[in-house]
Amino acid sequence: MKLKQLTITFLTFCVAAFSGMKAVSAASFSVIADGLYNAGGLSFGPDGNLYVTEAGIGGNGACVPPASGQGDSLCYGTSGAVTKIENGKTERILTGLPSLALPDGTGASGPRDIQFNAKGKPYVLIGYGANPTFRDRNLGYTDLGKIIAPNFNTNSWTSVADLANYELANNPDGADVSSNPLGFIIDGNKLVVVDAGANDLLSVNADKSNLQAIVAFPQDILTNPVFPPSDTPSNEPAQVPSQGEVVRSQFPTQAVPSNLAKGPDGAYYVSQFTGFPFPEGGAKIYRVGTDGKASVFADGFTQLTDLEFDPAGNLYALQYANQSAWKGNFDGSVIKIATDGTRTTLLSGNGLESPSALTIGADGAVYVTNRGDRPGLGQVLRIENIKSIPEPDSTLGVLAITALGVGWLHKKRNHPEF
Repeated sequence: MKLKQLTITFLTFCVAAFSGMKAVSAASFSVIADGLYNAGGLSFGPDGNLYVTEAGIGGNGACVPPASGQGDSLCYGTSGAVTKIENGKTERILTGLPSLALPDGTGASGPRDIQFNAKGKPYVLIGYGANPTFRDRNLGYTDLGKIIAPNFNTNSWTSVADLANYELANNPDGADVSSNPLGFIIDGNKLVVVDAGANDLLSVNADKSNLQAIVAFPQDILTNPVFPPSDTPSNEPAQVPSQGEVVRSQFPTQAVPSNLAKGPDGAYYVSQFTGFPFPEGGAKIYRVGTDGKASVFADGFTQLTDLEFDPAGNLYALQYANQSAWKGNFDGSVIKIATDGTRTTLLSGNGLESPSALTIGADGAVYVTNRGDRPGLGQVLRIENIKSIPEPDSTLGVLAITALGVGWLHKKRNHPEF
């Protein structure tokens, strides 16, 4: 069983395999952008406007097999983009970026995240979602699986780092060769990236030097896992137990890193998207210290896609779905972890569906890319007048953040240090 590929395949193809949404709890938010194509990361630029990536819908170009080797091929196009949101209006300011998707435009890989340094220079992360061996062989030269530095004025860009090729050459976790970088931050003169396909955390200098893995993340062992019924639609039907089959009480699964934030203690905090069978409450947040060692900071989440610290040191976690996604309910949540470890749900369901990324504005509002896996239906939400919903008691294993310091002014999306 190819655990890493199974997890990343689900991250890529979930909407193609499942359907059925419903809203649950009341919430207050406004839609500030709509009609986006597989919307990903978002960040405020030096002009105060919000920028969001769109992975696009692939195209009619050459194709590569999906990470799991099962299902339709992913075909290449140049439908990826970066969109600026200014005064309620959207404008695609960078177009023609590489995109890889299923024939119907779902399961897209392409522009996944955007960050600006303190001098206003933008960087864009391009996903891939397949075995790097097929990239150059099947597609020719492309910037899939790379970090690029764009010029919005000339609609051009240069390559900064080839993450997919690093996985092909090094494969730090020793498992299946696959690359799908999903999120990154700027930390001093470094770009720090999570690669969900490679299952690792990497860094590269802004001058393109010293690309290296910081840490690879461990496999999980589930105890008494809950599997979907044998007749449940699945991208990996071989992994769904058949009727009468004895289900193992110990089941190995490979969760993958989905995004990261830098904490006030200087450590990196990494969100986890759990592997099949996507156990509810099975996702963790890892803390990667300056020594490069990963430890569990908090657990009890379900399918996380992003993290963000606010200036006071509170950590916000974005949950792609509150239930195992094979159940067909993609209501997501924004969850706040206070510096003392107290957890509250700020928004759950009520239109928040399969969200992919979040950021915190200078106005203190939380901005979220919503329906981030649906071509033409993606949104950016501004969450306002939030009514917090206290979490019930649980065995979360949350470590208090108090020791990390309050009044912290570092932001993942805006870095004054250079």
